Amino acid sequence: MKKAIMAKKIGMTQVFDDSANLIPVTVLEAGPCIVTQVKTKENDGYEAIQVGFGDAKEKSMIKPALGHFKKADLPVKKHLKEFRLDDISAYEVGVEIKADIFAAGDKVDVVGTSKGKGYQSTIKKYGQSRGPMTHGSKSKRVSGSMGAATSPGRVLKGKALPSHMGAVRTTVQNLEVVRVDAEKNLILVKGAVPGPKGSLITIKDSVKA
Repeated sequence: MKKAIMAKKIGMTQVFDDSANLIPVTVLEAGPCIVTQVKTKENDGYEAIQVGFGDAKEKSMIKPALGHFKKADLPVKKHLKEFRLDDISAYEVGVEIKADIFAAGDKVDVVGTSKGKGYQSTIKKYGQSRGPMTHGSKSKRVSGSMGAATSPGRVLKGKALPSHMGAVRTTVQNLEVVRVDAEKNLILVKGAVPGPKGSLITIKDSVKA
């Protein structure tokens, strides 16, 4: 991974390219993130940078976290995250990472937490079809056969059953950066990204580009 940044999902809109083609985009408020710690092989056994994003009040921080920021002589941040970059030589504590580390045309992977859908049936979660709705049918929205009648006489692993849906870590790969507004710290990414508005998102260079 060469570069990465944390962002907040603002919402979706649409823009037009030079050929007047409409492009659906997701607006992400990317940074500014501040480097709060640089980890080295000598001290920590691996190389990485720890970055903070989003302002927070000191009274809302626990003492260990507050001491971490005071040791680095930095303002407190709401979110902390580590990035294991290929080269961390250009980073030191206090350096800001802004949206302009990416440019239009870059391919990125976006990581977020998908929207929670609560407890859902197999029809909504797995796209299964319902049974007949008339003629005395008793199998309108059930999960279907539970397996053999005798042997093995159990529900096999992997059976699609009603359960909790959403609210899981999700990665969307190979999205294209359409536009970058460095002054407003905005990155416009083509297509949709996981999570509701206001959720925390991680943007990093694509592993498949």
